[in-house]
Amino acid sequence: MSSRSAAGSRTRVGKYELGRTLGEGNFAKVKFARNVETSENFAIKILDKEKVLKHKMIGQIKREISTMKLIRHPNVIRMYEVMASKTKIYIVLEFVTGGELFDKIASKGRLKEDEARNYFQQLINAVDYCHSRGVFHRDLKPENLLLDVNGILKVSDFGLSALPQQVREDGLLHTTCGTPNYVAPEVINNKGYDGAKADLWSCGVILFVLMAGYLPFEDSNLMALYKKIFKADFTCPPWFSSSAKKLIKRILDPNPFARITIAEVIENEWFKKGYKPPSFEQVDVSLDDVDSIFNESGESQNLVVERREVRNVAPVTMNAFELISTSQGLNLNSLFEKKMELVKRETRFTSKRPANEIISKIEEAAGPLGFGVKKNNFKLKLQGEKTGRKGHLSVATEIFEVAPSLYMVELRKSGGDTLEFHNFYKNLSTGLKDIVWKSGDESRKEAEGGASAGALPS
Repeated sequence: MSSRSAAGSRTRVGKYELGRTLGEGNFAKVKFARNVETSENFAIKILDKEKVLKHKMIGQIKREISTMKLIRHPNVIRMYEVMASKTKIYIVLEFVTGGELFDKIASKGRLKEDEARNYFQQLINAVDYCHSRGVFHRDLKPENLLLDVNGILKVSDFGLSALPQQVREDGLLHTTCGTPNYVAPEVINNKGYDGAKADLWSCGVILFVLMAGYLPFEDSNLMALYKKIFKADFTCPPWFSSSAKKLIKRILDPNPFARITIAEVIENEWFKKGYKPPSFEQVDVSLDDVDSIFNESGESQNLVVERREVRNVAPVTMNAFELISTSQGLNLNSLFEKKMELVKRETRFTSKRPANEIISKIEEAAGPLGFGVKKNNFKLKLQGEKTGRKGHLSVATEIFEVAPSLYMVELRKSGGDTLEFHNFYKNLSTGLKDIVWKSGDESRKEAEGGASAGALPS
């Protein structure tokens, strides 16, 4: 748990103490949380009620949350309970500490076929189970595939990642979403699509990346990328087995009506090798808390108050557990992983400069790049003035104290396009190189010409 020092503040929601932000988007923010009664760790997804009402999403969110609470599958992040304050909805989720599956590829390269198959089996198990309950992910991508401490795959954001979407009278979804490289051609076409078939396409792209170490469809020009996706213009590398190639080609069929189904994937000989169907108990789950927070009378017993004790301002002090939970982001890999050409939505670096100096440097570097800066103690919001591919790029920045006089600075995309975030960060890094702390090994490599002068840790 990210705790505040004697000169900081704590935020409590019911029995949960909130910590650092783990991720955020246009409709929600996810925070680390600790149950103060049991000391267990959780992730809490926080939805803004005003935005939910504005987009007329109440009915859909209630359905999504109710269904997700009923889903108990070993390969899907578990939802424990739902609470609400007058302005926010809080969804309490399982907290997974093993990092993203794709961090393994970023650090070690492609997986062997048997290992890739094992993860793909777990992914298909999760997707199939949720589809059988009418829940579609609609945005399967690397950052939604997590690993627990035992290396078990956990799909996150199932049913919650694309909340604004609606199924129309034709029974199809009509909103284009997702990371372009992973999106099915019929989704890009925007003529309506079957959520199950679109999810399976994304699974096929993920399987290719696990085994190849790079994306099947890649182009710096978005329209050229779309053309490749529409034609399924890709080539399997020679180390793929012939049976794996055949299965991937059947999944990545641009015609959704000809595409293999999940039921057929499960019966495929390549898929079945070493396959162990998941075993888990079905338990009775109460939806009283979900009904309660959507009670229009406003007399909900599940209404909570977000309480904050404010003292003198200081950066957040990060304890050992939470530092370990972020350690994957403290390695010295580049932000843009060359092996996969995947762009991460957040990055971190460490500094031994005073926190106020770090803030000043970030402000100084962001201004010439066309970004306005809003300050809130040791948090910054960098807002792009120009409209990008997905609206204005917005970057949340927070400073944590990880040891006396040693700070970790986290920059996280909170709105806009991930590739634009990557480009912004590359330009920003030039102005920050003077404040970045480098280890002895790093400094030595840089002196020998082994590192680029402006590179920051990711």
